[in-house]
Amino acid sequence: MARRVPKERSLDMYKAVLHLKTLEECCDFFEDICAVTELRSMEQRFKVAAMLKQDKVYTEIMEKTNASSATISRVNRMLNTGTGCLSDILDRMEEAGEIE
Repeated sequence: MARRVPKERSLDMYKAVLHLKTLEECCDFFEDICAVTELRSMEQRFKVAAMLKQDKVYTEIMEKTNASSATISRVNRMLNTGTGCLSDILDRMEEAGEIE
């Protein structure tokens, strides 16, 4: 059986994000490109990450975000072993007073 060759990542969408100028334009862009369920999942994961960075416990995160313990665990693992970019962005947002 032939092995599947991984598809190369297209950077065009990421480049487009760099051209967004306002929060409203950003929201509109993602509403146009993502399904509602995809957006809600990303928003939920982002909120979970923010709460994990604030040392909130799983039960509180589950209650406030409706995320499953599996999702919280996945996000926690990513925060600890990922690229570090999300953690850096959350730190910047907290310093700017843009995150609860």
